[in-house]
Amino acid sequence: MLGAALLMAPANASAQAMNDPTRPPGAYVTGEPDVGDAGGGLVLQSVLISPDRKAAIINGEMVRLGEKYGDAVLVKVAENEVVLKSGDTTQVLKMYPGVEKREVAPAVAKRAPRRGKTPRREPDAGAPGGASPR
Repeated sequence: MLGAALLMAPANASAQAMNDPTRPPGAYVTGEPDVGDAGGGLVLQSVLISPDRKAAIINGEMVRLGEKYGDAVLVKVAENEVVLKSGDTTQVLKMYPGVEKREVAPAVAKRAPRRGKTPRREPDAGAPGGASPR
């Protein structure tokens, strides 16, 4: 019995070492800002927009529109950014700092000929099987 239990122990230990693919990056777990963060340590993690409220999750803390975060007030919540204002200083936090949204012109659809089909030709007047002039 003891031997069977010892054989099962390594299998259980290796199963616990699996990483959870839904777990947030280490910076969110430890509370440390990402290396590429240019917002002075502030990270916009999510925005919440509904008909009756607007809020943002900044460094793991929910801040409603008009509320304070530190010494700044959340003055704007958009789908991919928020604006914090502290005195004369305005700070924009973007959801995806390295990504710029731009409009793309719709592509013009071209009609391609069907495979295996050749266009039908009208028979020539002088060709066999063609219509003869009257």
